[in-house]
Amino acid sequence: MNQVKAEWRSELRALVILAVPVVLSELGWMAQGVVDTIMVGRLGPAAIGAVALGNAVFYTPSLFGFGILLGLDTLVSQSYGRKDYDGCHRWLAQGIYLAMLVTPFIMAAIWLASFGYARFGIAAEVARPAGSYLRVLNWSTLPLLIYAGSRRYLQGVGQVRVVTVTFVGANLINWFGNWVLIYGKWGAPRMGVDGSALSTVVARIFMALALMGFAWRYERKRGHPLFRHWAGPSAAMLKQLVRLGAPAAGQIVLEVGAWNMATLAAGWLTPVALATHQIALNYAALTYMVPLGVGSAAAVTVGHAVGACDPSRARRAGWLALALGTGFMLLAAVVFLVAPRPLIALYTSDAQVMAVGPGLLLLAALFQIFDGIQTVSTGALRGLGETHAPMVANLVGYWALGLPLGLTLCFVLKRGIYGLWIGLTLALVVIATTLLLRWKRDSERLVLGSR
Repeated sequence: MNQVKAEWRSELRALVILAVPVVLSELGWMAQGVVDTIMVGRLGPAAIGAVALGNAVFYTPSLFGFGILLGLDTLVSQSYGRKDYDGCHRWLAQGIYLAMLVTPFIMAAIWLASFGYARFGIAAEVARPAGSYLRVLNWSTLPLLIYAGSRRYLQGVGQVRVVTVTFVGANLINWFGNWVLIYGKWGAPRMGVDGSALSTVVARIFMALALMGFAWRYERKRGHPLFRHWAGPSAAMLKQLVRLGAPAAGQIVLEVGAWNMATLAAGWLTPVALATHQIALNYAALTYMVPLGVGSAAAVTVGHAVGACDPSRARRAGWLALALGTGFMLLAAVVFLVAPRPLIALYTSDAQVMAVGPGLLLLAALFQIFDGIQTVSTGALRGLGETHAPMVANLVGYWALGLPLGLTLCFVLKRGIYGLWIGLTLALVVIATTLLLRWKRDSERLVLGSR
C-alpha cells in the first residue's frame, strides 16, 4: 500500500512540475493579444476594435497550424519514454518542415481575409486599420509555427521551464515594441495599429529563435549537436505526423468555430447581450487555460509512460491529470457562483449588463467541470496516440447538438442569450462524457493488453 501511495505521489509531483510552466505559457499566449489591445487604447475605440478584429481573424487559421503540430506531443514523448532520444530530434525536424509546408496556405487565407471586413458590414473607420493590422501580423505566421513545433519538442523531452521564460521575454518585447512603434518613441515612426502588429511579429520571431536556441542547448548537452545532425525531410514521418495532427487541428477549429458562432449569434441580439456574453466568455477562456496546460502535460506524461512500455503508469498519469484539471475547474465554478457581480463589475457597472451577467456566470459555473474533463481527456488520449475521438466528439457535441439547440432556444423559443449558453453547456456535457469514457476504455485496454 505504501508503495502504491509513493507511486501516485511521485506521478503527481512530476505532473505538477510539468503542468505549471505549461499553464503559465498558455496564459502568456493570451497576454500578447491583451497587451496589443491595451497599448492601442489611447488611439480610441476604432483602434481597439481593429486590433480585436485582427487578432480574431488571425486566430482560427493559425490555430489550425498549431493543431496540426500537436502530433509531436505523442511522437516526441513516446520516443523519449523509450529512450530514443535521436528519434525526438528527428521528429522536431519533421515538425519544422511541416510548419514550413502549411505556412504559405495559412498566410494566403489570412491575407485574403484581411480585405473582407467591409464586406461583412464593419464600419470603414474600423475595417481599414483592421485589414492593415492583419496584413502586418500575417508575417508572424512562420515564426509562430516554428515556435509551436519547438515547444512541442521541448515539452516532450521535459524541458518546460524554458517555454515560460521565453513567453515572459516575448511579452516584455511586445510591450516595449508597442510603446515605441504605436506612438513613435525614440525616433521611430508613429505607426498606430500597424506598429502594434509589427511589435507582435518581432516578439514572435524572438519566441521562435529562443526555443530553437533552447533546443540546440539541450541537444548539445546531450552530445548530439542539433544542426550537425539535423534530419532531412521524411515523407513517411511527415505522413505520420499529419495523421495524428490533422484530427487534432480539426478538433480545435470545431471548438473555436462553435464559440465564434455563438459570439456572432450573440451579436444578432442586443448590445447588452453581446457585452455580457463576451464578459462571461472571457472568464471561461481564462479558467480554460489551466486544464489546457494540464492536458498538454497529460499528453507528455502519458506518452512517456507508453514509450517506456509502462501502461499502468500511463493510466495513472491520465487519471491524476484529470483530477488536477477538474479540481481547479471546481474551484473556478465556486468563484463564479459566489461572486458573479464583483467579477462583472471589473468590466462594467452598466445596470443592464449587471442584471444579465450573473445568470450567464451561473451557466459558466455549471460547465466548468465538464470543460476541464473534456480538455484534459483530449490531452491524455493524445498521449496514447488517439486524436480522432476528440474531433468527432466536438463535431457531434457542438455542431449536431449544442449549437442547434442553443440557436433554437435563443431565437425560436425566445430564451435569448441564456438559451444560447444552455446549448453550449449541453455540448460540453456530451463531449466530456464521451471523452472520459473513451479514456477509461482505452487506458484499460492498454493495461490489459500488457498482461
